[in-house]
Amino acid sequence: MSVNKLNLRYVINASGRMTKLGVSTLSDEVVSAMKHGGQHYFEMEQLHAEAGKVVAQYLHTEAAFLTNCASAAIIQSVASLITKDSQEAVHRLHDADLELNREVLIMTGHAIDYGAPIKTMIHLGGGMVKEVGNENGCTLADIEKAITDKTVAMVYVQSHYCQQNNMPKLAEVYSLLQHKEIPLIVDAAAETGFYDHRKQADLYIISGSKALKGPTSGILAGKKEFIQYVRNHQVGIGRAMKIGKEAIFGLLKAMEQYPNNERSADEQLELLQPITVLNQIEGVTVSILKDEAKRNIHRARITIGENEAKSAQDVVNLLKNGPEAIYTRDYGIAQGYFDIDPRSLQIQDIQTIVERIQHIMEG
Repeated sequence: MSVNKLNLRYVINASGRMTKLGVSTLSDEVVSAMKHGGQHYFEMEQLHAEAGKVVAQYLHTEAAFLTNCASAAIIQSVASLITKDSQEAVHRLHDADLELNREVLIMTGHAIDYGAPIKTMIHLGGGMVKEVGNENGCTLADIEKAITDKTVAMVYVQSHYCQQNNMPKLAEVYSLLQHKEIPLIVDAAAETGFYDHRKQADLYIISGSKALKGPTSGILAGKKEFIQYVRNHQVGIGRAMKIGKEAIFGLLKAMEQYPNNERSADEQLELLQPITVLNQIEGVTVSILKDEAKRNIHRARITIGENEAKSAQDVVNLLKNGPEAIYTRDYGIAQGYFDIDPRSLQIQDIQTIVERIQHIMEG
């Protein structure tokens, strides 16, 4: 069947780097690198080793390993710290009768669902989740008290999606766990400033397809000893999560292009400017805001008045179900607003969004 015969709608992605929309689009250079990888043969063990060296150099870590996605990196990092150098444990990770320490700590405010529950990923890696603190906060004392002789690791999610108030900072948690000799896994999959956190983790996870704008892939970076434990699982659970040669080459090219692959703040603001014309519609307010997590992202926030015939939810639904599927950033929909993220948009997309909202509100 020809790909041209697939019954697919045209999508305008104004929601950001979202997995449900394919995350990112690839540059010509990344596609070219993937073509090179896909059209040649390699000794895969050597390719993995050499690619890991290159990524580690970019991130200034001791070692790195590539997976098929960031979720796979979570799973394999947990599995590796459970089994360490035991080949028997690698092959019998699934066996409940095999006596292994499996306890993995995570703060309750970090036990998020990012499209799948992070606790599920920990369980798939053979871990037993032990939540620390509560929905409203956690302390270092709570973490220290939760550590037992069964604890093999802690997972810390560096994300604006997590509970921010009354939570210990990454540096504080890392310092405590270093003292207790408990490895720390940091999931920074969706972050843009991931260089800031890599030295405060034993295993550090990045998505290859979000900020890096590479193909679907994941990066595990960190201490050489722990990355070797991860490599052991290429003949275990990691077999189901291996990255293809074409994706490896594409990811390396994407890393080479980072951070010059993103629009500047001024370019984002200029692109968003045409949306402000919607302020002329009664009941509609447009404001330009910087990302709440202080990342270098600006968005247009569109607020629909409470007394309007159509609510913000109505507008969002009609945008998704129009002639082209327009996806917005909808986290504030219950408060009557939605956001337009410009990172994946072109000027013609902005014009289409404006016209569609005008039609919805005025027509």
